[in-house]
Amino acid sequence: MREPRLLSVVAPLHDEEAVLGAFHARTSAALTGLEYELVLVDDGSSDRTGELLRELAAADERVKVIALSRNFGHQPAISAGLEHARGDVVVMIDADLQDPPELIGEMLDAWRRGADVVYAVRTSREGESRFKLTTARWFYRLFAKLARIDLAADSGDFRLMDRAPLNALLAMPERNRFLRGMSVWVGFTQTAVPYKREARPGGSTKFTPGKMLRFAFDAITSFSHAPLQAATLLGFTFSLLAFLAIPLAIVARYAEIYERGVPTTLVIILLLGGIQLITVGIIGEYVGRIYDEVKQPPLYVVRERVNVTAPEAEAEPERAEQR
Repeated sequence: MREPRLLSVVAPLHDEEAVLGAFHARTSAALTGLEYELVLVDDGSSDRTGELLRELAAADERVKVIALSRNFGHQPAISAGLEHARGDVVVMIDADLQDPPELIGEMLDAWRRGADVVYAVRTSREGESRFKLTTARWFYRLFAKLARIDLAADSGDFRLMDRAPLNALLAMPERNRFLRGMSVWVGFTQTAVPYKREARPGGSTKFTPGKMLRFAFDAITSFSHAPLQAATLLGFTFSLLAFLAIPLAIVARYAEIYERGVPTTLVIILLLGGIQLITVGIIGEYVGRIYDEVKQPPLYVVRERVNVTAPEAEAEPERAEQR
């Protein structure tokens, strides 16, 4: 049985003034008796979230605030918190209270028994639309078939990581991040903890259908080459069909089975042109990711820190401000 010297709880926030107070209160109560820090990342909020975070940090030195210069997105915001966390055990959780902070104790028990990564699996998801539930189910099924890692269905970013797998994750240089997949990829001993996901008590979700689609595509392309292989297979299939159609077209032409006309030509051109554009688009998505990696832009830019110092501040003072 091992005990954490310091537990870090990392939570990204974007316009969460309605639930921030309750999240702080419930999380603090759940961690009573432990040495802990709350690493809260303000991901470019436009409401009073930043002001409330500074008030919490002034009243409680265990609250560490990282305010980003703009909205960089959910995954970069969590990455910012992970890089600033000092604990030997780190928990990722959203601050909207759909994931209960009270479950952290059970996750810690699993860590004490030897698990290095403990991920929470939703047995039910209250307050979510049928559309979101259906698309989430489709995503996990598709990801399981295409990806090269074993990601548990209905597991999200709510997970606990020991310092060793966390350091391995932070060493991964990806710009388009899918943290729940990356935490599985690093390996180590992993176990699941089931829970019922609660309805959001306040505010509104920031994941629009467009953002969910982008997130799903980033996840699949980060851990699978299947879309590229599908594009290649599609090209071979229609090339074969075209070659098979040549003798048939010649026979039909001289047998006067059909009359020559523009519609057939247009349909064939549009069909093949559409397939070519799809395959070029898939290839372009991968090329775009290569371009982002080559440019190596900062994953996030910090505007302000409260009660926390920059990671690697002594080793890399200039780089630390733009990680």
